[in-house]
Amino acid sequence: MNSPVEDILLTLVTLDNTSVSPKYIQIAQQVINAIQRGYLTEGTKLPGTRKFSGLLDINRNTAVAVYDELASQGWVDIVANKGTFVLMPEKKTAAIKGAAQGLEKLKTYPETAGFSFQSSFNLASTEENSDCAYVLNDGQPDLRLHPTHQFSRWYSASMKRPTLVSKWNQTQDQFYSIFNKQLCNYLNATRGFYIMPHNILSTRSTEMSLYIVSQLLIKKNDVVLVAQLSSYKSNMIFQQAGANLITIPVDHNGIDVDFIEQHFTKNSIRCVYVCAHRQYPTTVTLSADRRVKLLQLAKAYNFAIIEDDFDYDFQFNGSAMLPMASADSEGVVIYLGRLGQSFFPSFQIGFLIAPQNVIKEANNYLQLLDKQGDLIQKQMLSELIAEGEINRLIKKNITVYKQRRDYLSKCLTVHFKGEATWKIPDGGLAIWLEFNSNISLFQLAEKAKANNLFLPKTILYQNKSLCAIRLGFGHLSEDEIETVVKILKQSFDAVKV
Repeated sequence: MNSPVEDILLTLVTLDNTSVSPKYIQIAQQVINAIQRGYLTEGTKLPGTRKFSGLLDINRNTAVAVYDELASQGWVDIVANKGTFVLMPEKKTAAIKGAAQGLEKLKTYPETAGFSFQSSFNLASTEENSDCAYVLNDGQPDLRLHPTHQFSRWYSASMKRPTLVSKWNQTQDQFYSIFNKQLCNYLNATRGFYIMPHNILSTRSTEMSLYIVSQLLIKKNDVVLVAQLSSYKSNMIFQQAGANLITIPVDHNGIDVDFIEQHFTKNSIRCVYVCAHRQYPTTVTLSADRRVKLLQLAKAYNFAIIEDDFDYDFQFNGSAMLPMASADSEGVVIYLGRLGQSFFPSFQIGFLIAPQNVIKEANNYLQLLDKQGDLIQKQMLSELIAEGEINRLIKKNITVYKQRRDYLSKCLTVHFKGEATWKIPDGGLAIWLEFNSNISLFQLAEKAKANNLFLPKTILYQNKSLCAIRLGFGHLSEDEIETVVKILKQSFDAVKV
């Protein structure tokens, strides 16, 4: 007959072979649960590892691992030549008595703070939730194309590098010079730069980079020029910094640079924010002559240019036009970019490129926000750059995205010819779709939602003279694209009537 302890273990411990958790963790968690519930009391002697392994039909090494795990958490005491005994970990915190506060109030957590604080309209969340089967966005990549198994191996290999711990203990400058050297090589080769590691600051995202830049540049009521149609995220960051946003007209050649010369004077502008490669949201490229003039105006009028190159890697036709920052000889451009847009978000990084004195000051802000960073991520990305894997993955995904872009245009031609206009962009993961009829986009979104298609507000653009959608296609397969366009047309027809 089994002892009472063995019967308890047999009753309470079960193994799930489909679980991702190791067996020893599963067993240890269930033994801890038995101790917490009082089935195994303090001082109870547990079976020896040989008996324990036979009882649960597991390898003896697994049994040893279970007891080691329990001991490391303080649930058992392993005494040599005597056995393993249950402990009850000491209560580390004393209960706070609340007789004077009203015990009934302590049963729930307060809904509102008992102190005042400053709320920000500018930073109100734009997130929307939906349970629709199909969802549009502003041009995000398809995470299903991420090479999960390869990345698991690369990440695991990076964690096992013997030098990782020593790098962790080094100063920021010593470590980042390794990653920044590889990033410099990559950017110099792909974007025509002539930068050194001290010209780069890597961050978690483009938004973090822009936030740091806004703290460096902008004081309350400083004038910041943005495109008439611009990125809502960047506008939120500028407004939170206290900027006075003024919009510049946009046409098929990008922002109207002549507008700056006609309406502003020297020292009246703090900075101009521009997506020169592909304007957000319209996808138009800033022409070469306007780029040259904008650089000249920045020097003459004493303002900074913030060049956001958010989707440089996704170039389908021909060669991408090099960034303005690559032709900046006066140090007037701060360049923002991303690395790893074809990967899961946790493997992507943002970076900013600027003169050394700007980077040095920006790094002071980064120390407050994210001093450590993800060292394993940076080590892995350094190796992927050096081995050419990032270029290979980008080229592989570009082929897929180009096919999806062309298929979307084909579907739009079938369903929206005469109803809307669009230009096939030479890159990027979104198409700017302008409706010929000034329908209510809010009603269109409601009809689409009823048909299982979610259109977030952040992709809808409407005023007296404009009715358009930034239609992201990167995350959709060709079958999904066809279904989405059909639903969109069905919803359009319902609203147009």
